[in-house]
Amino acid sequence: MEEIKRKIIEEFNHGVSRSFNMSSIHEWAETPTSKIIFSHKFLDYCKANTCGNYNKSWTCPPACKSLEEQKNIILTYDKFFVFTTKHNLEDSFDYDGMTKGQNLHTLITAQLKEKLPETLVYGAGKCPVCSTCSFPSPCPFPEKMIGSIEAAGIDVTELSKAAGINYNNGPDTVTFFSVIFCQKQIRLEDLDLPNAV
Repeated sequence: MEEIKRKIIEEFNHGVSRSFNMSSIHEWAETPTSKIIFSHKFLDYCKANTCGNYNKSWTCPPACKSLEEQKNIILTYDKFFVFTTKHNLEDSFDYDGMTKGQNLHTLITAQLKEKLPETLVYGAGKCPVCSTCSFPSPCPFPEKMIGSIEAAGIDVTELSKAAGINYNNGPDTVTFFSVIFCQKQIRLEDLDLPNAV
């Protein structure tokens, strides 16, 4: 994870991130876990290797726990904390901007996991802790692992409705979601998150 942090900080120092406006956390909500909708259709995207991580990461199929196993674990928590980051793009084809936005979102998610080690955390895409996943060798940092929202079968569109936050923040933007399951209330002001860039 230190390598990921270093790369993102390097991008900031070289002005790469100045092409879009990034807020640390755009929206957040605490919502009952019973409102989460799970669907196998997201696993179909995984099996089609849409993101390129199928069979390459411990947090992606087929290596991760099944949807049913993850659902059973998630439902042991009464509430979840969901947050988004919103990133402005040059246009709807700005893949570089989308990638940088996801990297920044991932950094915030990883920092929250560090500050809340007793939580179950799911982010956008595969686990970011290691630059290259050790799969199929054993994971060297299972306690730091960040799950994939998609691999858990969580319907983010329905999750955003249940939480009362925007799934889409308008044209030429991209929004990323992360979810934290915790037995205690999470207060953003106590987390000392990085300021907007």
